[in-house]
Amino acid sequence: MTGLKIAVIGIPGKWSTEVLADAIEAKTGFRLVLDMGQITADLNTGYLWADEINLCGLDGIIVKKISQEYSPNTLDRIELLRLAEQQGVRVFSKSETIIRMIDRLSCTVTLRNGAIPMPETQVTEDVSTAVSIVQAFGTAVFKPLYSTKARGMCLVSADQSAAEIIKQIDVFKAKNPMMYIQKKLDLQGRDYGMVFLGGKYLGAYARVSEEQSWNTTINSGGKYAAYAPQQSIINLAHKAESLFGMDFTTVDVAETKEGPVVFEVSAFGGFKGAKDGIGIDAADLYADYAITELEK
Repeated sequence: MTGLKIAVIGIPGKWSTEVLADAIEAKTGFRLVLDMGQITADLNTGYLWADEINLCGLDGIIVKKISQEYSPNTLDRIELLRLAEQQGVRVFSKSETIIRMIDRLSCTVTLRNGAIPMPETQVTEDVSTAVSIVQAFGTAVFKPLYSTKARGMCLVSADQSAAEIIKQIDVFKAKNPMMYIQKKLDLQGRDYGMVFLGGKYLGAYARVSEEQSWNTTINSGGKYAAYAPQQSIINLAHKAESLFGMDFTTVDVAETKEGPVVFEVSAFGGFKGAKDGIGIDAADLYADYAITELEK
């Protein structure tokens, strides 16, 4: 037992949150799982409180999940963690890094500025421009700027009439004024999660889609499977994740006829894919990593 006090920010009761807390408790003897909705910030003192617990008195905080669903409010929750960092608490990963990744557009701009190959992407608030983009792409994926696991995404095909295209776009735009539009690629029903801890590559797994689904997410019936990528793809994923400096992350990659592309670098990374796809206990490894970092 190390005696370190490391809290887990996540969704109490959810597997990935609890398995990480289990690993930390087994190694430190301390267990604290918190939902950010429980936390109050006192900006006069610079402290963060969860009932009677001052988070600024902890050694470390690992952010496994900041909210059940992403939204601009999620950014406000992350901002609060900067108070703990100011008081000397190590947050895994750094709050300013997470903030850059929650917003899909922010993440994409960082990847594009880093010369990372991605699907063709355009962003607009103008409906007529969006129609032209759909017609140019053939089939376009409209993605909310704040979402995970393909929630809120929709496909718009140029095969429809102009009226039908506009109707779909209007429905999407009602909740997403800034429209993030990506060309749909032929992924052969699978994409890949490349797992990194402290910048080191741990392994990769495939997400294989259910026959009736256009995306590979587990929410849509996808399954995890083993995947052994070429070194060139590992190098690409490493280049992508190095732009952010996350303590733990997963890089979403796909292979296309034109070569590999990166969809995003995850703000938190997934334990389930690593466990079911390649047999890696990422929670246990992450706990060891955090303890090692705090003991330096």
